[in-house]
Amino acid sequence: MANEANEAAHAVSEAAHGAAEAAHGAAAAAHGAAESAGMPQLDFSTYPNQIFWLVVSIVVIYLILSRVALPRIGSVLAERQGTITNDIAAAEELKLKALEAEEAYNQALADARLEAQKIIAEAKADIQADLDAATAEADAQIAAKAAESQKSIDEIRAGALESVTEVAKDTAKEIVAALGQPADAKSITAAVSARLKG
Repeated sequence: MANEANEAAHAVSEAAHGAAEAAHGAAAAAHGAAESAGMPQLDFSTYPNQIFWLVVSIVVIYLILSRVALPRIGSVLAERQGTITNDIAAAEELKLKALEAEEAYNQALADARLEAQKIIAEAKADIQADLDAATAEADAQIAAKAAESQKSIDEIRAGALESVTEVAKDTAKEIVAALGQPADAKSITAAVSARLKG
């Protein structure tokens, strides 16, 4: 009995060993077939499966892009475009303000120049009027002084002529008396007057 059991066990062991060798042979055959077939992507029998997963991948990528990425990118682009538009509008407004400020500055500068020229002209007119008044006053004072001087000169000249006449009369009288001639005052006065007249 034990002997039969050993034989049966031995037979099972041989069968298992044969099955393992057969499985090993099948695996080796499959491996050899796979090596002979080349890349699995080029195996026409897997094309439907590859196409299915390609379509699924494309749909998933499309959904991710259309639902998540593209709206975010679009909002960022719209925000940037709005910022750029606002900045351009602000720059245009500042440019207009700068032009208005420049025009106002130029106008104020022109007004200031006109006002300065007006003030200068008024100052020149006032100075000229003061100068004319001072000149007229100086001329009047000079004329008055000249008239006074001329009057004094005339008085001095007249006094000097009288003095000369008196001295000449006295001198003539003394000379005539020294010569021993009679000294008539009328004749001496007439002679001196005639001589002074020329």
